[in-house]
Amino acid sequence: MENSRRSFLQKFGTLSVSPLALSTLPDTEWDQLLSYLNRQKQRSNQDIARDEAYWREVAKAYRVSPDFINLENGYYSMAAWPVLEAQWQHIQRVNQIPSYYMRNYQWDERNAVTAALAEFAGCTVEEMVVCRNTTEALDTVILGLDLDEGDEAIMSNQDYGSMLAAFNQRARRDKIVNRVISLPLHPKSDEEIVDCFEKAITPRTKVMHVTHLINITGQVLPVRKICDMAHSYGVEVICDSAHALGHLDFKIRDLDCDYWGTSLHKWVGAPLGSGILFVKKEKIAQVWPLLGDDGFPEDDIRKFQHFGTLPVTGHISIMDALKFQDTIGIGRKQARLRYLKQYWTEQLKDKPGIIINTPWEEERSSGIANVGVENLSPKELADRLMKDYKIFTVAIDNEAVKGIRVTPHLYTSLNELDQLVTALTEISKT
Repeated sequence: MENSRRSFLQKFGTLSVSPLALSTLPDTEWDQLLSYLNRQKQRSNQDIARDEAYWREVAKAYRVSPDFINLENGYYSMAAWPVLEAQWQHIQRVNQIPSYYMRNYQWDERNAVTAALAEFAGCTVEEMVVCRNTTEALDTVILGLDLDEGDEAIMSNQDYGSMLAAFNQRARRDKIVNRVISLPLHPKSDEEIVDCFEKAITPRTKVMHVTHLINITGQVLPVRKICDMAHSYGVEVICDSAHALGHLDFKIRDLDCDYWGTSLHKWVGAPLGSGILFVKKEKIAQVWPLLGDDGFPEDDIRKFQHFGTLPVTGHISIMDALKFQDTIGIGRKQARLRYLKQYWTEQLKDKPGIIINTPWEEERSSGIANVGVENLSPKELADRLMKDYKIFTVAIDNEAVKGIRVTPHLYTSLNELDQLVTALTEISKT
């Protein structure tokens, strides 16, 4: 897997300013960091995950505010400083020759980024376009599928609100029927999850929406098993991987979903406002784009990239984010994030008044987890953590989950998580 991750660097490494040569760190210190990371390449992911000295070195690539402990990295994950500096050089370069660049060079560079992303994510360039975020990607599909009155769509009450809102719009506008299922917070098996979706299927079911890594709890769903089951009934699957790419070690082709979207400004660490829409090649013609486009055939994925004039420097800086990702490696990144989650949840899971809303099993979660305190609303808990302990989290309060989402990053230290454990323990006793 790591060899395939490195192959795109060899193919696309000359496109943009390499983040490996850029940093606010002095050149000698940055060179020392890169040298250190490269010397650790042969160590196992599990060994690296628990090596605090290693992650202190990685943390040097991030500029974190000293004003509070940031444990809300799921909304928008901080980009490494080398990536931001590369983006700034792209901005200066494009700004010097603005329209000339846009008319003569824009698409060469954007297409090279798309090719690198396709290899990184595991699909072909004929099946993906770069967009602004997961909502834009998946709403394009949800609103663009030909669904008739009475056709049914299946989704979960733990799916992201923007996707549920898009399905609700289809129900109001086109009179489709939405079947919203409930998922267990602590499933006993993959089959229990698959069964929840399967029981909702009827002869009118046309499409199913599945979240890969649920944003409010951190639970990882068995997407491939769900897709195999759905396809056996002739049902198409839309997969929300907003929190999965750059967080979990997988390829799109491993999932076998029909439609897929992600946000690159989350765990890939790309500039804010970048994402991917993937559509299986044979499905492209049947989806209407959000914005009309007469420039490409109906079966050409590029019909979905007509969004008007966009900030291209953010787009081409995705390449720099991919290069920085490769200095760490997705395998050890996932192992570290999972270890951080296990570290703090294990200390709290048996404490009175503490409620963990995330599965314990290693294969069912990674870096994100959700925790609540009895007799305290999620907002009250989040507010107390920030006011009294300077720990920033986000409140999740809906019918499915009540608690705060805790999302560490690669720069998060065990000391910071110890402070979270202490804070939650103290709050639960008051």
